[in-house]
Amino acid sequence: MKKSILLVCCGLLLAVNSCRKQSLTDLTMPVATDPTQLDEFIRNQLLTKGEFLWAWATEEMVWTALSNSDFVLSVGYQPTGAQNVADRLHLIDIHTAEWQQARHAVLQTILDSERALDAALTEEKLLAFTEDGVLPVFDVRVKNPATIALLRGLNLVRYAEPIGYEPYMTHAADRSDSGCGSNTAQVGLVAGVDYLNITPGCKQSWNHSYHSLTQAWTKSTGAGVTVTVIDSGCSFGQNNLDGEFNQGQSSGRSITRLVTLPQETNFWGQPTGSPETPDDGCGHGTSMLGACGGPRGVDGASTGTAYNCNLISIRAATDVYLDESRETVGVSNAFVLAANNGNVRIISMSMGRLTSASQISDAIKLAYNNGKLIFCAAGTSFWWTAWFAGVIFPATMTEAVAVTGMQDNLNTRCSSCHSGSKVDFVLVMEKASNEQHPLSLAMDGDIPSTVGGSSVATASTAGIAALVWAKYPSWTRTQVMTRLKTSANYYPSRNSNFGWGRINANTATN
Repeated sequence: MKKSILLVCCGLLLAVNSCRKQSLTDLTMPVATDPTQLDEFIRNQLLTKGEFLWAWATEEMVWTALSNSDFVLSVGYQPTGAQNVADRLHLIDIHTAEWQQARHAVLQTILDSERALDAALTEEKLLAFTEDGVLPVFDVRVKNPATIALLRGLNLVRYAEPIGYEPYMTHAADRSDSGCGSNTAQVGLVAGVDYLNITPGCKQSWNHSYHSLTQAWTKSTGAGVTVTVIDSGCSFGQNNLDGEFNQGQSSGRSITRLVTLPQETNFWGQPTGSPETPDDGCGHGTSMLGACGGPRGVDGASTGTAYNCNLISIRAATDVYLDESRETVGVSNAFVLAANNGNVRIISMSMGRLTSASQISDAIKLAYNNGKLIFCAAGTSFWWTAWFAGVIFPATMTEAVAVTGMQDNLNTRCSSCHSGSKVDFVLVMEKASNEQHPLSLAMDGDIPSTVGGSSVATASTAGIAALVWAKYPSWTRTQVMTRLKTSANYYPSRNSNFGWGRINANTATN
């Protein structure tokens, strides 16, 4: 069960407060501090600045975050005198002597500090996750508050951030399965209202007409373009994303299923359970794959917006709310994989978090500098975020195209969607009358499910971008983005909440 690390920490660190009945056997174990002030600080930054960077937090706040999560600190390093590293990641080889020397010096500083509490500590036990071998960053478990100050004063360190902490965690016990469990077949969908029956034998979602997809399909179906979907995986039971991926009018394409989510560990960093697989235990990733590139087949299932694109599914997290260290690492590693895959042109991620994570930022900048067009969900509210969160990370990044959802009245965001000045595009995905959502592929079978939020808006928009790039395969990312913008309904102006607005796929593929 997700959050087992947090629960173990709660038992070990807050035993005196009876959080959990657990004996404290290690007298050097640090004690967690009250996160109330930190949570309020994060909330205020989100309200006033629209984002939260850990660089704004004090050392005490960083320690509070570590001691109330899993003690994992993400450390970005650099050689002495290096500048603008994040903008040059695609040009850097971290295996050269100067980069390895910097890594060793920073790691040794941490080891020396942490050994004040555990003299037998080794580098292997200190490191929390296996490094990707591409980005100049590693993750360590820090138990000594003094380590934070040492790192912040070291010119070899670009950042030192907690990656397993999100605010108001104690008020959100049900968030462990955020976005999961609803991707089941929906009976009672009505032809002509919720979908259209189209050739050769599938269903087209009701919302496609608001983006002129039927007309666009006469010019492009996404053939030859590869879209990477970073999410919770791909259901092994959904044959339309496996053996029947090519059927009907979908042909000659491929789907690949990968996993970058590290295996879950206990408080001491020891693996628990079985290694993670690409299989979707949540359902969210499967529905995103279906919305983007589900086949235009003969079995009665729903079709995606780019039904002839290639898909790469990367399982990087267990659900849509990235509040575990291993999820941050999983997402970062997924972007690195996509960044270094020359066949990938588009990346879609319908997940996020409230606080920023420089490790993910590094990976996104690497992908961006390698020419990828990156779509990220602007955010879908859960009850503990709805009252203060705007566009969430990483959709807040300038390298990401932020997408949110709109109702079919064409002027109101969807009931759970985030909006704001950082939104670039919207997709119609909710009926104002009954909050009906678009069709997608369920966990198994051919009866469609429905899925909402900025999530489906993002995956569907990534599919529209694939239509444009397939029509003009020699175009650059900038040219594709320009065509998407100029075909949207608010262009040449930007709406304060919906950016360039709704893309007309027919116009975009002219």
